[in-house]
Amino acid sequence: MTCLRPIGVALGCMMLTSGAMAQLSITPPAQPPTPAKKEAPKEKPKVHAPAAKKPAPKPAATTTPKPGASATPTPSPTPDDPNVDLVYGAYQRGMYKTAFDLATARAQNSNDAKAMTMLGELYANGLGVKRDYAKADDWYKRASDAGDREAMFALAMMRIAGRGGTVDKDSAVKLLASAAKLGEPKAAYNLALLYLDGQTLPQDLRRSAELLRMAADAGSPEAQYALATFYKEGTGVPKDLEKAARLLQAASLADNVDAEVEYAIALYNGSGTPRNVPAAVALLRKAARQNSAIAQNRLAHVLATGAGAPVDKVEALKWHTVAKTAGKGDPELDDILADMPPEDRAKGEAAARKWIGNNVK
Repeated sequence: MTCLRPIGVALGCMMLTSGAMAQLSITPPAQPPTPAKKEAPKEKPKVHAPAAKKPAPKPAATTTPKPGASATPTPSPTPDDPNVDLVYGAYQRGMYKTAFDLATARAQNSNDAKAMTMLGELYANGLGVKRDYAKADDWYKRASDAGDREAMFALAMMRIAGRGGTVDKDSAVKLLASAAKLGEPKAAYNLALLYLDGQTLPQDLRRSAELLRMAADAGSPEAQYALATFYKEGTGVPKDLEKAARLLQAASLADNVDAEVEYAIALYNGSGTPRNVPAAVALLRKAARQNSAIAQNRLAHVLATGAGAPVDKVEALKWHTVAKTAGKGDPELDDILADMPPEDRAKGEAAARKWIGNNVK
């Protein structure tokens, strides 16, 4: 049986092709974060009995995905402290000057670590106050010394980037380790990448897997996806396709696009999970709409051949063209779609142009 080809995942030193630092989020956002909005609950793909259709042809080889970078944490409120909740609430509503004033009073009068972390966040990103990395570093350090794990992580990111002072990777590693020990998932995830990369720290795949598991258990989609690749390849852990599939499912439910694609392929092929072609195609459609060139390519194959969905060469040409624009060319699809009637080809190309114009920046 010919199957959809999984995304190639090269682990070990080659997994981080740009070095570990490229995986760490060290750049504050250019624009202030928008106030938090309630999200609609995510639904799992419905499970149906797989349709008996011919298997899809293998798409061309893909590029290696990397675990996504983790953003600097937004300071979270302390549940039993209504004053800190006021600070956090003002921040979430975009009232940054109010958040700054409230946090300053709390930090100065009560030595509140969460308020100090908030001040570091505001100074680091220029929210409600002029950006000042030195002051951000100072407030993050004070909060870190007071035991706030989010401040430890944020300060580690600044030390890696050399913001607010000189680059200090040794200090950053210690801060990440301390934050991870206190249960900060972003710290555990980024420390895992450093152990995986083997440049800043000696490579230790088992320790990397342990840290990824810690972050994954805390709900980090990036860690869930990365740990799934470990289980798929048997890197740092015994090979276990079922655990890999469960992790991919969890990460895909959190809208991790790489995980959506990998989980769709696992569902299509029945790798580590019962084969479910309709659910696989639904996930491919979702990831394609999220601008995953790999998903667009796989979906184009399904639509061009009818292997999992009704044949629709107009739609197949649309996604093939969009993927090709993103650098995911596929000579096999060129051949499959070569005999399209001119009017259908024109429709597919027009649909691709419209999609690219509306969705590709």
